[in-house]
Amino acid sequence: MLKMILATTALIPMALLLNPKIMHQTMTSCSFILAMLSLSLLKQTPYIKPLSNTYINLDSISAPLLTLSFWLLPLMMIASQHAMTSEPTQRQRTFLATIALLQTLICLTFTASNLTLMYIMFEATLIPTLIVITRWGQQAERLTAGTYFMMYTLATSMPLLMAILFLNNSSNTPTPFFMTTNTTNPWTDLLLWLACLAAFMAKMPLYGLHLWLPKAHVEAPIAGSMVLAAILLKLGGYGIIRMMQIMPTTKTDMFMPFLIISLWGAILANLTCLQQTDLKSLIAYSSISHMGLVIAALMIQTPWSLAGAMALMIAHGFTSSMLFCLANINYERTHTRILMLTRGFHNILPMMTAWWLLANLMNIAIPPSINFTGELLILSSLFNWSPTTIILLGLSMLITATYSLHMFLSTQSGKPLMNLPTQPTHTREHLLLILHIAPLILISMKPELII
Repeated sequence: MLKMILATTALIPMALLLNPKIMHQTMTSCSFILAMLSLSLLKQTPYIKPLSNTYINLDSISAPLLTLSFWLLPLMMIASQHAMTSEPTQRQRTFLATIALLQTLICLTFTASNLTLMYIMFEATLIPTLIVITRWGQQAERLTAGTYFMMYTLATSMPLLMAILFLNNSSNTPTPFFMTTNTTNPWTDLLLWLACLAAFMAKMPLYGLHLWLPKAHVEAPIAGSMVLAAILLKLGGYGIIRMMQIMPTTKTDMFMPFLIISLWGAILANLTCLQQTDLKSLIAYSSISHMGLVIAALMIQTPWSLAGAMALMIAHGFTSSMLFCLANINYERTHTRILMLTRGFHNILPMMTAWWLLANLMNIAIPPSINFTGELLILSSLFNWSPTTIILLGLSMLITATYSLHMFLSTQSGKPLMNLPTQPTHTREHLLLILHIAPLILISMKPELII
């Protein structure tokens, strides 16, 4: 595992020193090799952990998320290639080095063996993400988006830091993940749980702490959107799972407010999707609704709900990243993201219509996809916990289907409004979309790799 971390770190000086003619090709090739090597991490046995030591921890929770982050690194480079070629070489180098640094920090977050190290790396991912959003974003509001992103993350991570210091002092260790804390006072328990969950809930994000996400997505470049939707949101879910291992055990009733907010928030986010005019904003709000289901599943802490949350996190990582890539392909040709103006693409780029349909079907969670497996596990575990939740979940899934089909029809059908010369699709774009959909289909055939 350490070899992979060192190889990922080596991408940073590589981006700064390579010959400009071969820079993109070499960086993409090296990150693809890393992605292929990371597939071997998925073969985890629950009893033997040969890839773990005192500092690096790799188990069946962190391995799928780590592989997902490695897989998306070359895809981010391929997706950004068109936008980057018009920039000066020095900026291209900086961009590639920044996303390599971000990947290294994400990798260290997922492999951290104790809570203190995980917190440091979790917060360190903020810096490269902020640079990507504020430097390579599209509009002038990107600085506001960066400020939102920073303030939400820092304001909620302060209580988490205090809770970690408290746990470290009470156990005289940096709090490794296999250690369960025991406190005598129920109020201490409650405050500890609230402090620890707040930071990860804001990252997921829970409805109410979500305002930074649509702003950051709309302003970020394509690589920023991909890494935000696919990996940085999953850091929140991963953090919650790890907290469940360390925190003093408590009744699920205490999490009732979170459960209600996450399920009700999923419906509200879905309804917001129906009235969006901006394509990127619509996909960003759909992420909030899917993550609402993941939060609800993690709160009830049963093996089925945990398996469903893991499956849905991985599935959402690929699906939302693919949708952002498709939105970017449209944006590169029309220079607008307004749904009303980007219609009629079925007549211009018929092959893209097939990709749009596949991505939207995955977003709806059509059987037998891994999205469906995840949602079914979450649905059944929540129904087992309280049958009333089926009303909220059913409503949420119905609205998801509605806005997904609305997104598909409004971009593909009708007559094109903009009379612009449109470039045909490139092989690079088809490769990018194949590399998103292939893992989804393959995981659907063998879901035990990630569950």
